[in-house]
Amino acid sequence: MVAYVIIPGIDGSDGQHWQTLWEQQWGTSAVRISPASWSAPDLDDWVNAVQTAYDDACRRDGLVVLVAHSLGCWAASTWLHKHPSSPVRGAFLVAPPDPQGPAFPRQTAPTFIELSAQPLPCPALVVGSTNDPYCTPEAAVDFADRWAARWYPAGACGHINSAGGLGPWPQGRELLDSLTRR
Repeated sequence: MVAYVIIPGIDGSDGQHWQTLWEQQWGTSAVRISPASWSAPDLDDWVNAVQTAYDDACRRDGLVVLVAHSLGCWAASTWLHKHPSSPVRGAFLVAPPDPQGPAFPRQTAPTFIELSAQPLPCPALVVGSTNDPYCTPEAAVDFADRWAARWYPAGACGHINSAGGLGPWPQGRELLDSLTRR
């Protein structure tokens, strides 16, 4: 069995977001982070929330996979760098925003601006879109390279969230499964 740590972006993931739908399917095998700063993200708060969720997931099962979206990708990568020896089966990083890009929410998430991608201590897969308003495909490929992660171009899916109408996003589940089978 695998336990999943769900790490959404700003404001969490709504009821139609693939993360929420997967979490419902996984039931007690999933733990969502609960930072105090959902709407005005503070990096330390989010990283601490990842730690709390990770600890909870480890109590359920020893094999943990991080499932991150948007700003959650940066919280996940920062947590992994602070805890490189934690036994994480993989990191599924979907639609990471570019902290240096023009659409990055600088006023809302200033503690995330100076982050840079560095090799991750576990297998990772970065999934990006060709028309994500928060990250160009070139920047997403660069993040994947610097995170030492596999890259998967998902096509024109916007920010790969509920606004794109992906629903349970079966293609994403196949990609996640390919990461956890390794």
